[in-house]
Amino acid sequence: MRPNAARNKASIRNKIYRKLHWILFSKIKPGKWINFFYASYRHRNRKQAPDADQRTVYITQIPNEGAGIGHQIANFNGGYHYSMLFGIPFAYPGFRNKEWEHFLGFGEHEVSVEELKKQGYRMRKLPYFNESEKSLALIRQIIRSYAGEKIILNVELDQFYQKQYEVIPYIKRKFEEASARKEDRLIYQKDRVSMAVHIRRGDIVAAGETTAAQGMSKRWLSLDYFENIVRQVSEKIGDRLDIYLFSQGDKKDYQCFEKYGNVIYCFDMSDQDSFLHMVRADILVISKSSFSYKPALLADGIRICPPDFWHGYPESEKWIVADGEGRLSIINWLTDI
Repeated sequence: MRPNAARNKASIRNKIYRKLHWILFSKIKPGKWINFFYASYRHRNRKQAPDADQRTVYITQIPNEGAGIGHQIANFNGGYHYSMLFGIPFAYPGFRNKEWEHFLGFGEHEVSVEELKKQGYRMRKLPYFNESEKSLALIRQIIRSYAGEKIILNVELDQFYQKQYEVIPYIKRKFEEASARKEDRLIYQKDRVSMAVHIRRGDIVAAGETTAAQGMSKRWLSLDYFENIVRQVSEKIGDRLDIYLFSQGDKKDYQCFEKYGNVIYCFDMSDQDSFLHMVRADILVISKSSFSYKPALLADGIRICPPDFWHGYPESEKWIVADGEGRLSIINWLTDI
């Protein structure tokens, strides 16, 4: 079979699996009985030799290839987090998009799932779990049952991991040491203050703001919200401010920002260049979106974040949470930029 044909076949299988998975877990919502369908769960009571080494057991989380790159990075972060939590090695899962894989550099100098498979390792999927004491005890029991065997435990599809900021030291080091950093090019001016504003629109605006507010409220933020933030920052920074807008749509819809500083529309910038510029901005304003939250995890500058996001924010003076109207309770930090 040709490589492209093999990849297409695997992609079709993956799509079918995700569809069936969504029906089962979102619609039917099975109870704990579903655990018995997992070979890893049925294996949990196997007794291994007392001196069997658990470090032969790896853990990973395969990114959901049907999701956006921010979502896939969240999956990757989860796999690494669970490796640290359970004290077993992490197997790099790989990203299907090799351009993103090169850009992020997360797999460089890591043991990969594919390499382990060539060494005779087998994949076993873990049932869904949470971080309660009882649930974690079950996963540890499963890990112990495989001690000494060549096994890669794969965390279930989109197992949720809220506190993504816990893996910042690891993913930031990987990103900064990536070979792709030699290729980075920025359009920022060194003597100016760069403010990257990500306004999520493409996937939620098609039906109009009213529908978005009703059915997509977890993702929707109005232009007024962003304008309030930009106005407050502009009042502190003054004419040194450059406002870089990352969104979709017609530029005329965003002209309200032009009265607060020099606006650079980055609507035609590639996804990777957009991601990079969000990482490197002096100030990053994120949407309720994994695509701007993940650059915030890698950034060194100020991050201004929306309330009620599905991933957490660390306690840090560089992470500022606005209220629902875009008001900032503390903006004295701007004088240091």
